[in-house]
Amino acid sequence: MIIDSHGHLVAPPSFYGSWTYLEGAGRHHGRRHLEIDEAAHRAAADEHVRLLDAVGTDVQLVSPRPFVLKHSARPKEIVHWWVSHNNDAVAFEVKQHPDRFRGLAGLPQADGEPIESVFEELERCLDMGFVGVLLNPDPSEGRGTTPTLGDPYWYPLYEKLSASDVPALVHSAGCFGRENYSEHFISEESLAIGSLIEADVLGRFPDLKLIIPHGGGSIPYQLGRWTAHYARDARPGDRPYLDRLRDLWFDTCLYTQEALELLIKVVGHDRVLFGTERPGSGGHLDDLKPVVEAIEFLTQQQRNDLFEGNARTVYRRI
Repeated sequence: MIIDSHGHLVAPPSFYGSWTYLEGAGRHHGRRHLEIDEAAHRAAADEHVRLLDAVGTDVQLVSPRPFVLKHSARPKEIVHWWVSHNNDAVAFEVKQHPDRFRGLAGLPQADGEPIESVFEELERCLDMGFVGVLLNPDPSEGRGTTPTLGDPYWYPLYEKLSASDVPALVHSAGCFGRENYSEHFISEESLAIGSLIEADVLGRFPDLKLIIPHGGGSIPYQLGRWTAHYARDARPGDRPYLDRLRDLWFDTCLYTQEALELLIKVVGHDRVLFGTERPGSGGHLDDLKPVVEAIEFLTQQQRNDLFEGNARTVYRRI
């Protein structure tokens, strides 16, 4: 079996168009006006399955499309309504094809709110059968006002995720300023790893499961620089940088064999989940099954772990 751990909602254009009304009316719009066009969403879900069939994927973990989540929008109420609406759309897609999809919930991380404000939506989605969450490390969306993931601001969420055995895919959303969203993703993933390691978050929360997508940003490929930076401030008895790096999980959404081979060599095959984002930014490159199969140093068991076993280890609710 092949479990793709990194996929996003496929929805009709009309779904995203509903944001225009919500943004324009603000808190006067009301959550009640956000509805699912079942026929259009059913057709989109069917197309999503066709795209997975074309590359041999059996199950995909689906979350809202991150760059449209509008975490920095005002007023804060519309962020909660909009993210909840996206989660409803994911739940509808899963319901249409329960043997092909599992849901990862978007969190309504309204910029500037306490992290505890997401708990109600998190609980609602777990009650609906979601198997994990999407965690945006920068709900300010490039404005530079969000604490990094090593900050105690995040600890109540880490405690809740750990207690419930709910993994989090660390995936930034939209951004403003010099970066496009793809550049922002990679920058925030690198910053996330650095701050998590510096604060030894996984030492504080050993049961926390955090997956860093897109191969971990820059970190595995600039390992020497980050190791040297860490060693400069390390104290006697601190665990080595690489040990802390291997507390995290990563996915294969890198698209090239050379990069994927380096990731596996650095963090180990047992810390890497198969993930493609299909359909996403990779285009024709998101057919990653042949790429994994072409890596000669992997045994068949290790390939099976990458394709299925590691995802089941992390996402036990599957």
